[in-house]
Amino acid sequence: MSAEQVRSAERGARRDAERDAILAALAPVVEGIAATFGPVCEVVLHDYRNPEKSVVAVAGSVTGRAVGGAMSEIGLRVLAGGDEAADELNYVTRTRNGTLLKSSTMLLRDSAGAVFGALCVNVDISAVSRVHTLLGALAGVGASPAEPPTTTFGNDIDSVVDALFDAHQSKQRGSWAELDRAERLELFGGLDARGVFAVRGAVEQVAARLGISRASAYNYLSRARAAHDTPTGGTA
Repeated sequence: MSAEQVRSAERGARRDAERDAILAALAPVVEGIAATFGPVCEVVLHDYRNPEKSVVAVAGSVTGRAVGGAMSEIGLRVLAGGDEAADELNYVTRTRNGTLLKSSTMLLRDSAGAVFGALCVNVDISAVSRVHTLLGALAGVGASPAEPPTTTFGNDIDSVVDALFDAHQSKQRGSWAELDRAERLELFGGLDARGVFAVRGAVEQVAARLGISRASAYNYLSRARAAHDTPTGGTA
């Protein structure tokens, strides 16, 4: 191993030690926030270095998360944004079983500004929403709020990837065989933008769902990324 490789390994070890220390310091905060807000609140601490098992601490059971569980669609989207990603605060989403959530995703950064995890707070507002609807009806206010997006929260990363694939493919005009080259690239580019391919084995999983070879899937992903990186008006 060269001297530069040794220095690089040492820098990597120091960076990981710093990140581990931040996560360890936040673990008691997870319990404290959940205890403050009670049974309607869930707090999840994520380590994005391992998307398949990103949950390192959890308190509350709003989405059924467990330590060792996978990151959600929201986490994958943040991961795809890299260090340019920003906190997502006070947004509303819905779980697949219909639970309405108000959530915040607060990113964790090391001293170099690199994103490596997140502290997420999910509050079940289903009961509050029903009361709001009832009071609106009693007051004669008929307008309904926009339907929040459905988000897959699961301890199995494959189910999250499948949900993202299904949601994106539903926007396509037909089966894989019916899509032209541009539409196929758009499918892979869209999945990539949502962080799907940050997960180990996701390319193979998507290839199996499409009925194409692993090599073909990697080829389309490479071409989609190249098209994304080509400046407007430039040459391919």
